[in-house]
Amino acid sequence: MTKKLSALALLVAVSLSGCATQHTATTAPAADAPKPAAPAQTNVVKRDLADGLYEMVLNPKGDALYVASSEGFKDVQGGVVYKLDPTTLKTLGRSHTDLKNFALAISPDGKTLYATNSLDGGISAIDTADGKVKKRLLFTERNKEGYPYGARQVLLHNDVLYIGGVADPAVIWVVDAKTLKLKKTIKNAGQWVTGLMWSELTQRIYVANGGGEILVLDPKNNRIEKRWKPLGDKPALLLNLAEDKATGRLFVTDNSKAKTTLVLDIHTGEVIKQLDVGDSLAVKFNPVRNELYITQRESGKLLSLDATTYAVKQSWDLPPNPNSLLLSADGQTLYVTVKQAFNKDHSTNGPDSVVRIALK
Repeated sequence: MTKKLSALALLVAVSLSGCATQHTATTAPAADAPKPAAPAQTNVVKRDLADGLYEMVLNPKGDALYVASSEGFKDVQGGVVYKLDPTTLKTLGRSHTDLKNFALAISPDGKTLYATNSLDGGISAIDTADGKVKKRLLFTERNKEGYPYGARQVLLHNDVLYIGGVADPAVIWVVDAKTLKLKKTIKNAGQWVTGLMWSELTQRIYVANGGGEILVLDPKNNRIEKRWKPLGDKPALLLNLAEDKATGRLFVTDNSKAKTTLVLDIHTGEVIKQLDVGDSLAVKFNPVRNELYITQRESGKLLSLDATTYAVKQSWDLPPNPNSLLLSADGQTLYVTVKQAFNKDHSTNGPDSVVRIALK
């Protein structure tokens, strides 16, 4: 692996999974037919799709599931955004892009898909009608090695995109979603911005970073109002966030250092409980079923917890490395991306997968 490729792989490791490296194998052709579910898991459909799968988003109409793919690194240029049937996981379309894709957001009308291009430090707007990139913004910041800051998570709120920059110190880019023009760069965001979440309850944006901090951002003036460090001086690499607006709880994961899920008071940052479930990556709260879902990369499991007692209600084996989560609007369908393990030469033995779980 070249020095440059090693740096890119390290960047993706820090910016997207907290502790794992990114694919460097060539992309295997995507199979069109999802695998049939095992008899004991008739509510589960699994589809082996492509290398480098990361985040997903559903069209507001619920008739299409978009999956971001970086594809491979070695001898593979660009990436793909896959358009899948949300029920069968069959391919409805593909957008082949010149840059690699990681996190996704979609406009309320479903006409524009936003994809972060982490390795190139940018954001692309894709027309869902024809799959073409219609606008793009590449950020100018560079680290001391000369590489772009990694554009990790993206949050769309009131026609404004908030994009977390992976750097030390990190930044948050504030971008007009319609014009893709940079409005502001919020600096001093700690080490590696890793997670972004809009709270309906507090009308604030919550930001997780690799220094163990939660930042509270006011979108009216785009200023950081509060900085919480829930675990104090203990090492923590906080990643993903979820909210229970009925009880004012904020859930935050760490799969690298603290290896836990924190339950915080969303108003004060006070730790209500620390869940001893082990390494925790993605997290989703389901108000319809009062359940909390957590992916565990190391154990290869997806957990469903009772959101009141925190008892584990169900566990799915999704080896080797379950990654991102997406919950349908009605709270009855859960989607998971599952990543492959890595060989010594940074290749993998097969494509990453998408899993659909019917919860009822």
